[in-house]
Amino acid sequence: MLLVVEFFFFCEGKQTSLDYRLLSKITEEIAADRCTIVSAGGKFTFSIFAQGYFFPEEPKNQKYIVFRDRDFDVQPTPNSQLLHLGNRRRSRRVITTYRSGIENYLLDPILIHQYWREKFQEKLETASKWGHGDSPGIEAIADWIETSAKSLKFYQAVRWALGDLLQTSAAREQLKTTWAGGSGKLPESLTLQDCKNRG
Repeated sequence: MLLVVEFFFFCEGKQTSLDYRLLSKITEEIAADRCTIVSAGGKFTFSIFAQGYFFPEEPKNQKYIVFRDRDFDVQPTPNSQLLHLGNRRRSRRVITTYRSGIENYLLDPILIHQYWREKFQEKLETASKWGHGDSPGIEAIADWIETSAKSLKFYQAVRWALGDLLQTSAAREQLKTTWAGGSGKLPESLTLQDCKNRG
């Protein structure tokens, strides 16, 4: 008789999030019958969510990993690889993306160009609502990405400084590395002085 061990992946967001969809795609290729992807909301609630999910069993007796964005919580390594979140209980169970967020893996000029071309072709064939015309080309897209990255450098630097500061804070879960509001929002000013003042 074959013993099947079920393994759980807790991820940020909802079932419609990119994290959930990516993990589902990956695990369907390797062990869909043994892996369960569970969308668990925000990164600060994983341990509480796991307690409720596995109740009345203890989470420590279960086979699970938490997969989340790295954000500003751990420094990237010289090698591009998934990272363990250090200095926390059960840190070996918490795996973070190498890039700061899972969405950053989509910032590839070739990938964006191909998507853009496909959406434009779809518009020509089916009268879809795509309103951006044809792709401007890989080089133009690469330039846009680089220009955007340069405009964010001071904001990102201050966020890294706040992330380093928060690593030593007992109030880590109540403090933030941004002042811009919700996820994905940028502050009105990206100048170094304004970012330092707000940080």
